Amino acid sequence: MRLRSPSLALVLALCSSVALAQTPPAAPPPSVAPAPAAPAASEPVPAAPALEAAPVPTQTESAPAPSSTPAPAASAPAPETPAQPQQPTTAQPAPVPAPATPAPAVPNQQTARTTLFPNPSDPTGVEEGVLVAKPTVVFAGISPWDDAFNNLNNAVAKLDGELKKAGIAPAGRPLTIFVDTDDNGFKYEVMIPIAQVPDGKTELTPEIKFGKTPEGKAFRFVHKDAYDEIDGTYETITAYLDIKEIVAQDAFIEEYVSDFTDAQDTNFEVNIYVQPK
Repeated sequence: MRLRSPSLALVLALCSSVALAQTPPAAPPPSVAPAPAAPAASEPVPAAPALEAAPVPTQTESAPAPSSTPAPAASAPAPETPAQPQQPTTAQPAPVPAPATPAPAVPNQQTARTTLFPNPSDPTGVEEGVLVAKPTVVFAGISPWDDAFNNLNNAVAKLDGELKKAGIAPAGRPLTIFVDTDDNGFKYEVMIPIAQVPDGKTELTPEIKFGKTPEGKAFRFVHKDAYDEIDGTYETITAYLDIKEIVAQDAFIEEYVSDFTDAQDTNFEVNIYVQPK
């Protein structure tokens, strides 16, 4: 059987393909950079930062209008902004301490030491009452009548001084009990009441003993004049007792409301207590 021969067109096509395969590829033009190879799909491709192109003025663009306020020269310093005045702050007042309670005024000796009877409503009259025994310190002595004021004053001062040394406060006015009297003089016991006798004590010093003030029913008379004039008050007392037919104990009691100053002090005040038998 006769084989069919290839056509001329097919032969020419084959020859052209062989010629093209043997010809090297032309180099790319210098102005065109080769395209970078595409990254692998598994690696992330960082985005390239966008570059903002600066505007290039063209001849057709008009220059911007100048600002109405000229810019200050570079060499001129910028004006300082005036400091705003600071708003005054309201100062909080400092806490005022509460006024300290004033200490009570120390009363004088007369008001600090109470009397055996309350102050008389009528100093010129006679008052009847009951004496209540109080603990006291006692100093005994003997004196002539002419030295009565000085010796009694010294005895009171001695008691005050010893009480102060011992830290014992007086609780009443000084008083004298006239234990025995005659024309030459008298025996006396000068006392100053105190709040209480120290436990287990019978004496303050060898001369000063602890004891009690008189107690029981009594009449009080008031003498307010010089001590040298006290005999006139005793005469009035004797007359009163005779009229009332009151028999009195021999021991008269003088309580010195005023401090001892001078035997001629006309303001010297004394309470005189008479106890009936």
